[in-house]
Amino acid sequence: MRNVLFVAALGAAMVACGGGSSGGGSPADACPAGVHTTVSGIVHAPNGTLPVSGAWVYVPAGAPPAIPDGTQCRRCGSSPPGAVAWTRTDAVGRFQLSDVPPGSNVAVVAEIGGWRRQATVAVTACADTAVPADAIRLPRTSAEGRLPQIAVSTGASDALECVLRKLGVADSEFGTAGGAARVHLYAGSGGASVFDAALGGGAFAPSTDLWASRGALDEYELVMLSCEGAQNPDTKPAAALRAMFDHVNAGGRLLASHWHNYWIASGPAPWPASATFASALPDLGTIDAAVDLTTARGGAIADWLLAAGTSSTRGTVTLSSAKHTATAVAAGVEPWLVYAGSSPASVQWFSFDAPLGAAAAQRCGRVTFTDLHANGGDQSAPALAFPSGGCTSTSLSPNEKVLLLEILEAGRCIE
Repeated sequence: MRNVLFVAALGAAMVACGGGSSGGGSPADACPAGVHTTVSGIVHAPNGTLPVSGAWVYVPAGAPPAIPDGTQCRRCGSSPPGAVAWTRTDAVGRFQLSDVPPGSNVAVVAEIGGWRRQATVAVTACADTAVPADAIRLPRTSAEGRLPQIAVSTGASDALECVLRKLGVADSEFGTAGGAARVHLYAGSGGASVFDAALGGGAFAPSTDLWASRGALDEYELVMLSCEGAQNPDTKPAAALRAMFDHVNAGGRLLASHWHNYWIASGPAPWPASATFASALPDLGTIDAAVDLTTARGGAIADWLLAAGTSSTRGTVTLSSAKHTATAVAAGVEPWLVYAGSSPASVQWFSFDAPLGAAAAQRCGRVTFTDLHANGGDQSAPALAFPSGGCTSTSLSPNEKVLLLEILEAGRCIE
C-alpha cells in the first residue's frame, strides 16, 4: 500500500518507501571512527530488470525461519526475525546494510511478500561490499529460493499468467492445483485452460474450484484474477463471495482485474461501499494517469515508475486502452492511480487492507483492484495452450510494468 544518484538520495528515498533504518550488527573487527562495514546493492524482480521497493534485506544470525505456505497474517514488524543487520530497499530497490559482521561467507537475504533469496557474500571489514545484482534478485525457481504460492485465474480479456512470466517466474514453476509448482493456473471464463506439450499438456481446474471454498483459497498467498470480459455472476455465487471475503480478512491477498470488480461490488459489507463502480461507461483509450503523491508510499510508487522507464515525468504515467469502471473510492481506500480528465474521474488502481474498517493493528489481508489490461500483445483463450500459444511477446508494455508493480505491492507486508 511506497534514476537518482545512489549516495546522495539513499537516505531520503528509503524514508519515502516507509523503511530503511538499518539494524545494528557487531562487526568482529572494530573500524576507525566514522567508518563502517557496509553491504550495498539493488534488489530486482526475478526478471533482473525491474527494481523491488520495500523489500527487507538482512543478515540473519542463523538459518532464517521458514515462511509457512498458504494464507497467513503477515505484518511488517520492526525487523526480520533473528536478523543482526537489516534495512528496507528504497523506492528504486537500493539498500545499504550498516555494521555488518565481516567474513568470507556472510548470508544476505532479500525478502518481500513470500519471496525470499539468500546470497553468500564475502564482506570486507571497514569498507562497502557491493552484492552482484543477479545474486540478490528475487528467485525465478524454487531451486534459487522461495516463491509465494500463487493462484491465477485466466480470462478472455487479459493474460495475467503471461505477466507473471514477464516478472521472471520460470515456466517450471507453473502447474495445477495440488502440484509442487508455485503458481497454479485455473481456467476462468474464456481464458487459457491447458498447458502446451512442453509443460505436459495437462488441463487446468476450473476457476470455480478455486473460489468454491475458503479452504481452497487459503492454500494461496496471492490470488490473481484475470478479466473475463464480463462479471459472470453465475460463476460467483454468494458462498464464493463469502469465501473470498473471509480469505482476505484472514490474510489473503487478492488482485482483481477489471470486471472482477464483482467480488468487491457484490461482496459482503463493507466491501461494496469501498468504491463506486460504473457498468456502462466507454473505455478511455490512452490516458495520462496521476499517482497519488499525498502519501510516502505514493511517492515511492512514483519514483519506481520513473526508474522503471514507465514514466517520463514523476507522478504521471501514460496508460493505453484504459477502462472506466471505478470512479471513486471511500475513506480508508488508497487510490494509487487516478485519471481526472474524464467525467466522472477514473481510478485505475486502488487497494485497501482488510478487514476493511478494522483497527490498523488488526489488518492482515489486502484487496487490489486494477482497471488496467496488460495490453502487451499476449492473449488468453481456450484454444491457446500455455505458455507458447498465448504468451508470445517478450517486451514489457507500460501497462504491464504497472501490473507487475501491483503484483509486488499486493504481496507486500502490512504496515
